[in-house]
Amino acid sequence: MRSNSSNNVIEIHGLTKRFGSFTAVDHVSLQIPQGQIFGFLGPNGAGKTTTMRMVLGLLPPSEGTAIVLGNDIRKQARTIRARLGYMSQKFTLYNDLTVEENLRFYGRSYGLRNNKLKSRLDYVLDIADLKGREHYTPTQLSGGWRQRLALGAAIIHEPDIIFLDEPTAGVDPLSRRAFWELLYTISSAGTTIFITTHYMDEAEHCEQLGFIYFGRLIATGSPTEIKQKHVPGNVVQFTPEYPVKTLQVLRTAQQQGELENTSNIDLYGAQIHVLTHNGDMIRDHITALLDQQEQPYTDMQVIPPSLEDAFLRLTAAQK
Repeated sequence: MRSNSSNNVIEIHGLTKRFGSFTAVDHVSLQIPQGQIFGFLGPNGAGKTTTMRMVLGLLPPSEGTAIVLGNDIRKQARTIRARLGYMSQKFTLYNDLTVEENLRFYGRSYGLRNNKLKSRLDYVLDIADLKGREHYTPTQLSGGWRQRLALGAAIIHEPDIIFLDEPTAGVDPLSRRAFWELLYTISSAGTTIFITTHYMDEAEHCEQLGFIYFGRLIATGSPTEIKQKHVPGNVVQFTPEYPVKTLQVLRTAQQQGELENTSNIDLYGAQIHVLTHNGDMIRDHITALLDQQEQPYTDMQVIPPSLEDAFLRLTAAQK
């Protein structure tokens, strides 16, 4: 066994996965300390799930390795699996069993018995706020409650690390917020959480992030560090009445040198973001330009950059 000389519970070194001529994960390296909520961020198909499955020892890497809880996943994957919890994107519990029966089944599969099983069952029902729903089947629960049940099954054996693969996909905003409050509680007890997501607002809740894009790790750091490093300056934000036409006007002006000191100009839903080093001056220039072009807008303001601004700028740099 390789000893872990630091407090890192996951150390990923040059992890690579190829499927024929296609490289799904390309030499990813990361270090994740104990008790941290680490967010692995990227669009669908970026390589998040493939990386996670390799770290879990479920998929052999083509190159590189990961040291998880001091064990090399290439040689000792079975040794560490009992110390890991995993919640997949798809709900995998048994719909014909009740909440309590599902939790008991998963507890026993990890070797829990008698008083220990009862103690952990009570803990999970309490922390996931599932008391009173013990006799419901998963089909009788909403998406948010099924999510809590799946997380409960992943933590019933007191794992050192929990791997969550886009656990809040398709769940309403209130349920997502409640789920994250539950994650904070679990993390505060010292459990490390490795979570994949493509939601930028969720990424803000993580202590550290890794941005992956087409299999390559393109940025790491805290949300604040990533924004400060990759989106210097600020953002002019406003809501145009005709978004596509207004975007075209601004990009044409930028190409013609009328909007100096700006970089990305992008749509954010119904809004437009303009990245700049001088928000107040550029705001005035944009106001004059849109008035001249008779492009109506509302809510023009200068705001700090978001993670989505950083991600768009980072991905644009890869093209």
